[in-house]
Amino acid sequence: MKRKVLPVGALFFGVLLGLSAKTTLTSGTIISMQSVDCGTKKEGKKTTTALLCQQYTVRTATTEYQIRQPKPAEQDILPANTPIQFTLDKNKMKFKVNGKSYEFLVISASAISAQTEKKPEI
Repeated sequence: MKRKVLPVGALFFGVLLGLSAKTTLTSGTIISMQSVDCGTKKEGKKTTTALLCQQYTVRTATTEYQIRQPKPAEQDILPANTPIQFTLDKNKMKFKVNGKSYEFLVISASAISAQTEKKPEI
C-alpha cells in the first residue's frame, strides 16, 4: 500500500514544480513604442482604411523583445521607461501596468550582447 502512495505524492510534487516554473515573473522595462501597420479595414466595396497597432520594445537584462497588441483596438498608450514584470506563455507576454492587465503578442526576441548594452560615460 505504501508503494502506491509514494508515486502519487511524487507525481503531485512534480506537477506543482511544473506549474510554478510556468508562472515565473521576469523584470523588464518598456523602452520605446511605435505605431506599425497591422492590416486594413473595409468600409465599403472599394474603400479600405489602414489599421495601426502599437509595437513596444521591452528590454530585460539579457533579452530585448518586440511585442505588439493582438488586435487593432482602442488601448492605452504605455509610456517609455515603464518597469514591468511579465510572464511568457508561448507567443504571448502578459503583464500589469497601474493595476491594468495587458496581453501582447511577442513578435521577436533577441539576445543583448555586451557591446549593445549602455555603458556609463566617464
